[in-house]
Amino acid sequence: MNIILFGPPGAGKGTQAKYLVNRLKNFQVSTGDLLRSEIQENSQIGKIITNDMNDGKFVSDEIVNKLIKDIIFDPSKKNKLIFDGYPRSISQAKNLDLLLKNSQQKIDHIFFLNVNKETIIKRIEKRKVIEKRSDDELNTILKRYDKYMETTRPVLDFYSKNPQFNEIDGTLKIDEITAKIEAFINV
Repeated sequence: MNIILFGPPGAGKGTQAKYLVNRLKNFQVSTGDLLRSEIQENSQIGKIITNDMNDGKFVSDEIVNKLIKDIIFDPSKKNKLIFDGYPRSISQAKNLDLLLKNSQQKIDHIFFLNVNKETIIKRIEKRKVIEKRSDDELNTILKRYDKYMETTRPVLDFYSKNPQFNEIDGTLKIDEITAKIEAFINV
């Protein structure tokens, strides 16, 4: 089963993805984790990513799509993917559809975790203390949230027409969100 979880930074995608990975024995495809890994390796791509993230920008579709392609075509992960934070743009959504089609896969469920800016700020400030992530500065959070809402509106429109699409109130408690997702996927 392949699942997309999307929503603004701090919406709880990663928390729900980790739960689903354990529950379904799937693989989490976190663009954030992939990007942070490139940063840790101090690769050329990692340096570009660092500059973009520090400026509150999203990393280019070209970079993200390349990292995603390698995972989708890994035979051990076929039909076992939980996409956490991807796609973020209409270009990425179309790329994902093409990659899945070319690898003879499909998306079984799409969940949009809808959360307001105030809740996001509280969550990310808490996450900053716990996880000590460099991309969790308040100004960066606000830039990323606004940019996310701007670039993701077309993705929301694109997927909302899909029968596998479900919008979930992301301001609910973690276990309430999990219960709603479980009800949709029948686990």
